[in-house]
Amino acid sequence: MTTANSIETLSLPVLGMTCAGCAVSVQSMLAEQPGISSAEVNYATQEVTVAYNSGIIQPEQFKKVLQSVGYDLILDQVSGKEQQQDIQREQFQALKKRTIYAAALTLPVVILGMFLMDMPNANYIMLVFTAPVLFVFGRNFFINAYKQARHGKANMDSLVALSTGIAFLFSLFNTFYPGFWHSRGMHPHVYYEAAAVVIVFIMLGKLLEENAKSNTSSAIKKLIGLQPQTVVLIDSNGQEQEIPVSAVKQGDILRVKPGDKIPVDGKVSSGNSYVDESMISGEPVAVFKEEGKQVFAGTINQNGSFQFIAEKVGAETLLAQIIKMVQQAQGSKAPVQKLVDKIAGIFVPVVLFIAVCTLGAWLIFGGEYKLSQGLLAMVTVLVIACPCALGLATPTAIMVGIGRGAENGILIKDAEALESGHKIDTLILDKTGTITLGKPLVTDVKISDNQVVNSDILLGILLAAEQQSEHPLANAIVSDLRNKKVVPATVTGFKSITGKGVEIVANGLKYTVGSHKILIPGMQIPEELQTAVNRYQTEAATVIYLHNGQELLLVLAVADQLKEGAADAITLLRNQGIEIHMLTGDNAFTAGAIAKMAGITHLQADLMPSDKADFVRKLQKEGRIVGMAGDGINDSEALAQADLSIAMAQGSAIAIDVAKLTIISSDLRQIPKALKLSGATVRTIKQNLFWAFIYNLIGIPLAAGILYPFNGFLLNPMIAGAAMALSSVSVVANSLRLKLVKL
Repeated sequence: MTTANSIETLSLPVLGMTCAGCAVSVQSMLAEQPGISSAEVNYATQEVTVAYNSGIIQPEQFKKVLQSVGYDLILDQVSGKEQQQDIQREQFQALKKRTIYAAALTLPVVILGMFLMDMPNANYIMLVFTAPVLFVFGRNFFINAYKQARHGKANMDSLVALSTGIAFLFSLFNTFYPGFWHSRGMHPHVYYEAAAVVIVFIMLGKLLEENAKSNTSSAIKKLIGLQPQTVVLIDSNGQEQEIPVSAVKQGDILRVKPGDKIPVDGKVSSGNSYVDESMISGEPVAVFKEEGKQVFAGTINQNGSFQFIAEKVGAETLLAQIIKMVQQAQGSKAPVQKLVDKIAGIFVPVVLFIAVCTLGAWLIFGGEYKLSQGLLAMVTVLVIACPCALGLATPTAIMVGIGRGAENGILIKDAEALESGHKIDTLILDKTGTITLGKPLVTDVKISDNQVVNSDILLGILLAAEQQSEHPLANAIVSDLRNKKVVPATVTGFKSITGKGVEIVANGLKYTVGSHKILIPGMQIPEELQTAVNRYQTEAATVIYLHNGQELLLVLAVADQLKEGAADAITLLRNQGIEIHMLTGDNAFTAGAIAKMAGITHLQADLMPSDKADFVRKLQKEGRIVGMAGDGINDSEALAQADLSIAMAQGSAIAIDVAKLTIISSDLRQIPKALKLSGATVRTIKQNLFWAFIYNLIGIPLAAGILYPFNGFLLNPMIAGAAMALSSVSVVANSLRLKLVKL
């Protein structure tokens, strides 16, 4: 819950929605209440987000309003989603039983209606079997329709109740008063089998739809299933005890055994092992973990065993944050959905109008059996028209697309980002931490061939100097030399030369270490060292010099490394027709070398953070759709300005917060995958909407009897019921195909 200007926002699970019309009904009923500034329903996730003034209205009142029209709300913020899932599971099982019983009773009705109509008392037998199908096993359609009608609303239940109810009442009249038609020279038809079959088909379609919809959220279920229920705690006495994961506190020492899932985020304190992090990063290669390395909840330990200190627990873990982000994203609406919602909102009233017009047209222009055929056509129109396919077209594709991204280490913040990704024609990349690792490493050391000083001693002098330096690159040099088991020289004097380097006294002699600014004019520079310096500079490395006042003794290269796969990612993006630009605050020489290695031709160097945002605006004014990928605080302004913002997850929290899309592994190769996923999702949405519209555009006129004057064809309500059920299932099934898209 968030508060802003006394308006609070709350997302709550909704119970009882059966179609997109229900979602519109819930949305409009809440939006009409005083104190509610907006209400937005997502039919696929069965949630409503309400912005309201708590001084005027409370959530308890939301619940009463929705209960009055046949829906319900779960107000528990902690376990509401779990409660909703439990209730939906129970309702699914109950629907399954009702469908089986209804189908068992409908079978003899179909046999009698289709093949044994001349059997004595056939109509009365069909009546006995049909009545419980409609009013016992299918009673929810009529109850919900009545609740909707009381408030001047209508949804899919209204269409089903009207169509089957009219067919049943017409058949009931013909059963008890057949003489009414005989006296007029007509045969009294009954449509018990149509009413019963329609109910069964719609119930069966709802079962298939719910089963398919449950698969669209499988990514969330997988993520939630990653966290173990219990953990092994090492207590203050060094004893092991098993405790629930919910009882883990910051600072606890936990043991992870081979094959165990890591329960919370923390830092390894002893032991080592390889850990499979593919479920949160999308990277298949296991990562080696040793003392001091970070481990994350939900990742799987392989063969080794280690202990780690819990640092982030509960809702603070990376896994919990990923689950929260994916849930919020799956519940968000794409821009195209707003238009679909408007259509769904007027769909049912329009269908009711068409149904009445159909009956009227048959009564005016029909032949001998105009009333019975007109009623049949009206019933068929009511049966075949359904807004469910329209309502499911966008959100199911969004849910599967966002879930697929999460499984591949691509976190998409909302549906709008997923929908807009495929439009990008220009991508801007920050250099440090995005194209490069952002961690300078020693790439080479070259010592003078003159051997004025023993090389081991010289390296010891370098280590001693860098240990006392405050320069940002000093840590990289110290770490490298320590790994090489270099022994630091004993220092008897130290002096910092601001902006240049440091001066030390070791073994009674003075040495200076630093940038090229420490070089003395006219100083002797051995040829091999000058050659090395020239090479380092072309490789975008920073050169560190060490001299004794007369001669240059050593040069060392420190460089930020190009990320593995960065050049491949640039090639993939360019193959997708995207123009790549690199922006950096680094100097043009270093930036140019990195750009050349990555295969980037468009480069801007020596930029301030505001310059990056200005460059994004410049491209946008040229009509470009601009994506921006970065990892630092200095990228946040440009990220916010871009049409699609991408954060590398190992970067700053601010960059991740601003970005619409986060790459957990920080692997640039995930960006073309994300854009490909966006394109595939948008194609699926368009396909879904096309088939949903075409289904209704073709189905409703056929049901009304448009072909009857030409070839005598009149659509059977039973066929219409099957088609309506399959329309929703086909849309969900098409969305599920996104799981098969190769990224």
